[in-house]
Amino acid sequence: MPIPEFNEIKAPALEFFADGQQHRLSEVFEALPKHFKLTVEEQNEVLPSGKQRRWHNRVNWACYDLFRAGLLERPRRGFYVITEVGKKVAAEKPNMIDRDFLMRFPQFVQFTQATGTQKRDVKGEEAKQDLPAPSQTPEELMDSAHRQLHNGLKKEVLDLAKTIDPYRFEQIVVDLLLAMGYGGSREEAAKVTKASGDEGIDGVINEDRLGLDVVYIQAKRWNQTVGRKEIQSFVGALDGKRARKGVFITTSDFAETARLYVETISSKVVLIDGDRLADLMIEHNIGVTRSLVYEIKRVDSDYFEEA
Repeated sequence: MPIPEFNEIKAPALEFFADGQQHRLSEVFEALPKHFKLTVEEQNEVLPSGKQRRWHNRVNWACYDLFRAGLLERPRRGFYVITEVGKKVAAEKPNMIDRDFLMRFPQFVQFTQATGTQKRDVKGEEAKQDLPAPSQTPEELMDSAHRQLHNGLKKEVLDLAKTIDPYRFEQIVVDLLLAMGYGGSREEAAKVTKASGDEGIDGVINEDRLGLDVVYIQAKRWNQTVGRKEIQSFVGALDGKRARKGVFITTSDFAETARLYVETISSKVVLIDGDRLADLMIEHNIGVTRSLVYEIKRVDSDYFEEA
């Protein structure tokens, strides 16, 4: 089954702590998958950031909300234990403990007001929550927003790449490969072949700073799908140069026949479609500039321990 949202985890998590014993979060990570019938793959699924497992992230926030509502407490670092209030709630056996449920506890109301997740208007009445999707953890909200911004930027970058002069596009491709670590400086390692008489080759770049091997480039600022015929022509051009390595880059896509063809040849040819091209340009800051940087910090519990 899909990984439950962190609100869905709270009631089973509180029931897990109902034995009155102190438990580490790692015990919750390991115990609750049986309740939700999660597979090993689902338990190991990571957030888009790649920094944390989604299951761990949601369990962590579920327990944190229970703690902030006064249903759990932290007797020592890394451990939770149920409170008397928590035992009474667990005895009710609620089907769902979401943030609306927890708003009955003044301690949680104070927490949401202090953190800005629940504000009051000038009359002291509750205003609309700032969180657009309270079923998501803060990290998931940030990941979702980042993906939305990233996808919008990708489209903008690719749309621009499709409208520029073809020769300028070839230069951008070489700039990208240089930024990815091929060669050294533009003067040392790369050149863009003139549009006429290029014999099917748009650019040449050294694979390393010393020029021990070279990579030949074909850059197509196209809207139509690149088929096997175009790839065969490129491979033929490589053979004419006695070259073993090539990169074919397009602003469009490759036909499946083209992708299958490069798997059968002795030369090493890498195909980069428009979607991958935009990703690489953003990753290596080609045609984009940094706008905002958010740094996320966590409490260093060791700092607050007695020396």
